[in-house]
Amino acid sequence: MKILVVDDEKPLVKGIKFNLENEGYQVDTGENGDEAVAAAKTVEYDLIILDVMMPKTSGLEACMKIREFSTVPIILLTAASEDTDVIMGFEYGADDYITKPFNILELKARIRALLRRSAIAAPVTADSVINIGSIAIIPTERRAVKDGEHVELTAREFDLIELLAKNPGRVYSRDNLLNILWGRDYLGDERTVDVHIRRLREKLENNPAEPEIILTKWGVGYYLKPAKLGGQ
Repeated sequence: MKILVVDDEKPLVKGIKFNLENEGYQVDTGENGDEAVAAAKTVEYDLIILDVMMPKTSGLEACMKIREFSTVPIILLTAASEDTDVIMGFEYGADDYITKPFNILELKARIRALLRRSAIAAPVTADSVINIGSIAIIPTERRAVKDGEHVELTAREFDLIELLAKNPGRVYSRDNLLNILWGRDYLGDERTVDVHIRRLREKLENNPAEPEIILTKWGVGYYLKPAKLGGQ
């Protein structure tokens, strides 16, 4: 497994690299957002860790640029606990975030969770495709197709749409979704779910303002309209 760690705090990067290599990961490092984008274009990483505040190009900008060509799982490191920073990170395509200072054990746990969820399974078969109108969710390839075109989803976005698609009609509260997809130890708030739902609607719905696929049961949570299993 290859991981890229980018932060301008050299002692922190050195510590993360040491700990992750002891876990068996291959670790590359960088000091700014430009280096992160350049590395992501030349190496196929399994996960990227970006600090938000960096010289030249920030972690948020780097995340947005990487999302233009890759769905690699991205964890943001932030010294700020401001809600706006967290929400902005998800808007730019991040899958998770950790607020500094953090426990290295927590970082390792977040990494394992994201890698586990983004692992690619066996080749797709007709029975493994979930069709919702013009959208096809392909769990074994961890990808979505709309009107015959591939839709770029982050690892967390795919986890969310896959869960909803496999349980059509079942309403999940924000708390349910956080516990299932982010884990019971997740320290963020429920608005994280709202951001991911909005991003999914922007990518999958014909009119995100009037969704017909990813629906809201007001005061309860989110659900997917009934879908059928089978080939496209």
